[in-house]
Amino acid sequence: MSNAPRAEGTLRLAVKKRGNASVISSLRQQGSLKALFPHRGRDMLDAVFLNTAGGLTGGDVMEISVAAEEGTSVSVSSQAAERAYRAQPGPAAQMNVRLQVGKAARAHWLPQETILFDGAALDRRLHVDLAPDARALIVEPLIFGRAAMGETLQNLHFTDQWRVRRDAQLVFADAVRITDATLARMQSAALTSGAIAMATILLAAPDAAAFASVDLPPEAGISLISDDLLLVRMLAADSFILRKTLVPLVETLSQSPIPRVWRL
Repeated sequence: MSNAPRAEGTLRLAVKKRGNASVISSLRQQGSLKALFPHRGRDMLDAVFLNTAGGLTGGDVMEISVAAEEGTSVSVSSQAAERAYRAQPGPAAQMNVRLQVGKAARAHWLPQETILFDGAALDRRLHVDLAPDARALIVEPLIFGRAAMGETLQNLHFTDQWRVRRDAQLVFADAVRITDATLARMQSAALTSGAIAMATILLAAPDAAAFASVDLPPEAGISLISDDLLLVRMLAADSFILRKTLVPLVETLSQSPIPRVWRL
């Protein structure tokens, strides 16, 4: 049986400065990944990516690379929630993201929720390379199953690895691994109390400490790792409740309106 991917996608975007606006310097899109640009000629370039394959399943490989050149601002979001479907035996789907944020540049990685279906197999990797004075806001919401369908996850393979470097030095590393055994423990009050929605938010910015006292619900926790690195983890009973808290938090940390696709 062939191990060829069911779907492959590559998206590479570079952003440059033109006057006061951040504009496309180069763009390559191939296979199942496409990019839309709802607004152009503004200080921040809004980029929206979509997976034309309609979701992720075993063997899919998606690669996204964004480079923000000196003094630029870019916001990258997804057109809709990503869906990780049941996978056949074999390699897991892969989603690999790399952000390069140059001197005095700003990048927001703001995809909408990833919904994990029962039997999904997904490995994600995120690498962020920051100049000494660059800013980055990373947001990843995650939903375990489709509550409206009465779905309870029984089988799952999910890994998520983050690596953030500033001036070539590793400043943040995180790894999440969720398997069938993890799912069996997720009802525990000490773990998630049955919550099916979560989000991880990382702000890497010279003034990150100024946001350490932001208001959060009891189900969220905040850690000021260093003066320029702030981490928030958030749990919620469902995706609707998660968004009610997540959207204003993202707007506070980004100091910008949430991308319009989040409100459609």
